[in-house]
Order: sequence, then structure tokens, then C-alpha cells
Amino acid sequence: MSKDTSKDTIADVERELRYIAGIIKQQGREILHNYPITAPQFIALQMLLEHGDLTLGELSQKIHLAFSTTTDLVDRMEKNNIVKRVKDSKDRRVVRIHLLDEGKEIIKEVVEKRREYLGKVLTNVKEEDIKDLSRLLHILHYEMKENKN
Repeated sequence: MSKDTSKDTIADVERELRYIAGIIKQQGREILHNYPITAPQFIALQMLLEHGDLTLGELSQKIHLAFSTTTDLVDRMEKNNIVKRVKDSKDRRVVRIHLLDEGKEIIKEVVEKRREYLGKVLTNVKEEDIKDLSRLLHILHYEMKENKN
């Protein structure tokens, strides 16, 4: 943070990000009403898509849920044929969670609906401002990854 950045400006950025995150979370929940998954299950599916097959422990860490909660979550998704447990090819004692085509399709549809929503929200915003917003969000994301304290 530069010396010139006031505490009021930082407080304003934090507040706006909090409000935006809340709106996105609510909109995401409304979109998920049309699918057989919950918000935490969607996050788990995204992690599996992004990182490939994961053990329950790895998935639990990535979605920041207790191991037992993650186990219940995976059990429900497995019953809905969204994921399946598979034995690791290198170590048969290890079980990994594999994302099935149905799960990939849900992610694709939900993300598309989220993008449509954001597109509607940004309809009256100038293209240049949208590009600036994107650039600034990339900077913020990078700085957050670099400064994990």
C-alpha cells in the first residue's frame, strides 16, 4: 500500500468487495436452486475440475471444510452421479474423488449463467471501464496470492 492511500480508501475498497461478494454469493445460490447440488458442493466440483482427482483430505483442505463434512458432501454427490470414488492407479490404498461428466456439465451451465448475470449487470458500463476493472481485479488477486498472511 502506498503512503498516499488513505485508510478511508482502503476501508471503502474492503466494504465494496464485501458487498459485491455477498451479492455474487446470493446470485450463485439462486442459480444453484435449479441443480441437484449445494453451494459447498459446487465449490468442491470446481476444485476437482481445476486440480483433477483429489483425495478426501486434499479436497477438504482446498474447500476449507472438516474432513467429516467433506466426506458427507462427497457421499451426496456420489449418490447423484456427479463424482465417484476411484482407487489411485499408483497406490491402491489411496482413494481419489473423480469428477464425472454430469458434474462437469453442471459446472459449465452454472458458470455460464453467472457470466450472463454479470454481463447484464455490466450492460451500462463502458467497455474501457470493464477492461480497467478486469485489470485491477487481476492485480488484486495476484497481490492477495503473494501476501498470504
